[in-house]
Amino acid sequence: MDQAGIIRDLLIWLEGHLDQPLSLDNVAAKAGYSKWHLQRMFKDVTGHAIGAYIRARRLSKSAVALRLTARPILDIALQYRFDSQQTFTRAFKKQFAQTPALYRRSPEWSAFGIRPPLRLGEFTMPEHKFVTLEDTPLIGVTQSYS
Repeated sequence: MDQAGIIRDLLIWLEGHLDQPLSLDNVAAKAGYSKWHLQRMFKDVTGHAIGAYIRARRLSKSAVALRLTARPILDIALQYRFDSQQTFTRAFKKQFAQTPALYRRSPEWSAFGIRPPLRLGEFTMPEHKFVTLEDTPLIGVTQSYS
């Protein structure tokens, strides 16, 4: 199996284990490589450090849990393997530019900071082109609600 195939399988495995303890040693054992070789291979194939990728995915999944559930922030932090609510809040604020409590209460759900799972070899990039459209007049109606 080539490097991309190994990392693709590892990414699938990681996605299913984000709420479990993951150390570099047990991830390397799962992949069957030394931790140093695995880190280099992961970075070469994905462009991301393995630890940073895992942290970003855990934070992204926790952000979804914050928006879709009423569970306490501490419970979500512990589910995604953060040592404390303070550690979780610090990491969350670094990735999402706001605290978990503000993120939960925000009236709009922004995708800013969400890191989707990496998918290797499952899609091709669509071809793109720039087009110029003709001017189109638009008519609108404004309404206000109190």
